[in-house]
Amino acid sequence: MRRGVKARVGITVGDPAGIGPEIALKAAADPAVLEVCDPVLYGPHHDTELRAFVPGRLSAEAGRVACEAIARAVEDVRLGLIDAIATAPINKEAFALAEIPYKGHTDLLAMLTKSGPAVMMFHSEPLRVVLATVHVPLREVPDLLTPAHVDSIVDLTAREMPRFGYATPRLALAGLNPHAGEHGVIGGEDDAVLRPAVERARTRGIDISGPWPGDTVFGRAARGEFDAVIACYHDQGLIPVKLLAFGRAVNVTLGLPIIRTSVDHGTAFDIAGKGIADPASLIEAVKLAARLVGT
Repeated sequence: MRRGVKARVGITVGDPAGIGPEIALKAAADPAVLEVCDPVLYGPHHDTELRAFVPGRLSAEAGRVACEAIARAVEDVRLGLIDAIATAPINKEAFALAEIPYKGHTDLLAMLTKSGPAVMMFHSEPLRVVLATVHVPLREVPDLLTPAHVDSIVDLTAREMPRFGYATPRLALAGLNPHAGEHGVIGGEDDAVLRPAVERARTRGIDISGPWPGDTVFGRAARGEFDAVIACYHDQGLIPVKLLAFGRAVNVTLGLPIIRTSVDHGTAFDIAGKGIADPASLIEAVKLAARLVGT
């Protein structure tokens, strides 16, 4: 981005059968968005384009079109035509119908940018949460929390947090098991894997503590004791975020060579096409993307 010129933020409309096109149009016209950036829409958003899709109906074509819009936006970042991307929600089932071998934006963007593993963070005023695992069955989570994987998540979080205004972030690691395992009484992963990971990170100069019981650590963070919490699995981290800041939280992908933010909700097929979708989360996502340009 040139000095004195507003950032150009690409807004992908997501699944065209969901609320994505509606909230993308609303966000692109919002005064708070226009004050900080020049929005550029990707994907079908005109009435004539959207007639090919039935609101609320799954289709392979919707998945394919959503994926193509994301790919075009990523390419335009590479070419310098836009500075960042904010994405409206895609539908994982539509991706599957289109035989797209990715479960969502995060792994798709990692492939498109040829980067290492990407990590999902939810950013809001009261709470910031990084997910150590994302869209995987619960039974697979313990096996995925290897020492190397936990180390990489902790290091990436510590490295990225200064971009959000936390020069020396205070991190907390949530326990996997109830009561963080109760010293092995309720599962051994917390003592065998997570606690040593915290100790190793502290030797590398990272301010991190834990593993803390998942039923208390997020409340402590919301009260200001920690700047971010690393959650072991999807719902452990997303439930407190959505309880405290639904509609205001922003999904940020860490570990990419580009800036990508997104909404904290899904395609909302139940209200698609009704003109009542709230664009608040996408507006916050676009504003944060613009803010991150140049950091």
